[in-house]
Amino acid sequence: MGSFYLILQELLLLSILLFCIVVEVAEALSPDGQALVNFRTAIPSSDGVLTHWRPEDADPCGWKGVKCDLKSKRVISLILSNHKLSGPISSDIGKLDNLQILALHGNNLYGSIPPELGNCTELKSLFLQGNYLSGSIPDELGNLSKLENLDLSSNSLNGNIPASLGKLTNLASFNVSTNFLVGQIPSDGRLANFGNESFLGNRKLCGQQVNAVCDAGGPTSFAQPPISAESQNKKKYSGRLLISASATVGALLLVALMCFWGCFLYKRLGKNDGRGLAVDVGAGASIVMFHGDLPYSSKDIIKKLEALNEEHIIGSGGFGTVYKLAMDDGNVFALKRIVKMNEGFDRFFERELEILGSIKHRYLVNLRGYCNSPTSKLLIYDFLSGGSLDEVLHERSEQLDWDARLTIIMGAAKGLAYLHHDCSPRIIHRDIKSSNILLDGNFEARVSDFGLAKLLEDEESHITTIVAGTFGYLAPEYMQSGRATEKTDVYSFGVLVLEVVSGKRPTDATFIEKGLNIVGWLNFLAAESRQRDIVDPHCERVQTESLDALLSVATQCVSSNPEERPTMHRVVQILESEVMTPCPSDFYDSNSD
Repeated sequence: MGSFYLILQELLLLSILLFCIVVEVAEALSPDGQALVNFRTAIPSSDGVLTHWRPEDADPCGWKGVKCDLKSKRVISLILSNHKLSGPISSDIGKLDNLQILALHGNNLYGSIPPELGNCTELKSLFLQGNYLSGSIPDELGNLSKLENLDLSSNSLNGNIPASLGKLTNLASFNVSTNFLVGQIPSDGRLANFGNESFLGNRKLCGQQVNAVCDAGGPTSFAQPPISAESQNKKKYSGRLLISASATVGALLLVALMCFWGCFLYKRLGKNDGRGLAVDVGAGASIVMFHGDLPYSSKDIIKKLEALNEEHIIGSGGFGTVYKLAMDDGNVFALKRIVKMNEGFDRFFERELEILGSIKHRYLVNLRGYCNSPTSKLLIYDFLSGGSLDEVLHERSEQLDWDARLTIIMGAAKGLAYLHHDCSPRIIHRDIKSSNILLDGNFEARVSDFGLAKLLEDEESHITTIVAGTFGYLAPEYMQSGRATEKTDVYSFGVLVLEVVSGKRPTDATFIEKGLNIVGWLNFLAAESRQRDIVDPHCERVQTESLDALLSVATQCVSSNPEERPTMHRVVQILESEVMTPCPSDFYDSNSD
């Protein structure tokens, strides 16, 4: 009996010590930091910016994109724009009640805007444009009395514009353009001061701001927010209190101890994130090689795959994370880890990849094979040393003179034309953009990620998932219906041409401020006969004749009417005959006046 009490005493002492240790670890990070950790947990992929957020830090003030008040160490700014964040916005963001600036624009965020943002009453600027956010605009945003800038444009938001936004007396800039909003725009308060440019691209909005009369009682009439929402929230809150109160002290202690223990393990083991396995191939993995393109055994390849970690990541996007795979003989490949998107994925994964593996063309990235396992879907491609066009164009644009840009455009056009017209079955890319155009060491273009949108689509509806397409590149009819055709690819290619010529992203901040995108900017310049002003000032030796011909092609490609857009075969013909044959006497430097 004495030994029993001795063991019990030792267990009790161990529990107390463990409790103290984990409390100390749990308290190592401030509440703002814990809220940001929860925000990061909801983001499955990015360009790596969040990997530097260390949960074991005392506060998040040294984390990338985070700015704190010097005295209180409270987070006052979170700026993570254009970092390829993919995932929902965690409701924990509402716990940052000292936040003044939240800028998450230009990413791949999806899901709804969390109503908890209404708790950030110090917020002055909220930038969420250029994502995939859906659902309605939360009525709680009307609580942000200090808000000066609100931009929710270029998303998939629906429903009405809440009347509560009219109460934001400090609101100086407001943009909800290019969404699917409906009904009457509230005319009271600050919303009455904004014109049509703040509401462009919402075809079912009406009101004095857009010079559209609302039909009384019709489907476009303004609907007030549900009156019962507040009472429902109170009921939920009361229910949680009742459940908490009914729990015993012992059960609470047990749950707390388990949570702290999990936190302890996370803190301790999480420090090795950068060294741990990033690619878990799992048992039962099989390697399929197309046409003997991979002269290695399956065992050798799987061994290399399992050795990959986060240090090998070279990119990420809507379709998954990309790793650099180096074999012992010096050959290097690119490995794309596919994110599983729907229940029927396995049924046609191998069938579609057999088709993609059979496609070989000079201007397409070569798919060498794939690894199929219960835990991972891994595609093995040729590695291109030049990186993506997005990286070169927006980080090293001085390397691209006029001839280099024309060569890239020509290669992308030929690759896309091959997919549309020479493949059997024909392939619609659905996500043409600069990050999906890869370059070799000589800056020759290769189209990548072709066929992946179809691979990840909903097999029953034949409407592509949210990863199929990036705002700024999407054709108007594709945004409305979700149904892709060759002509939607042509539109995206036209946007790509404008991006290459201008050196600006399709949703550049200078366009957004005016309620435009790059197509709207071209139309604005054309109306003033200043089309040539679109040229990137870093681009040298631009030839006016080929520039005019190229802009003419791009204008046709981005026509709002799909029937007016040329086929990619026709685009290639025009590029070869009118753009790639410049007159040597008519060169000019775009840096000159």
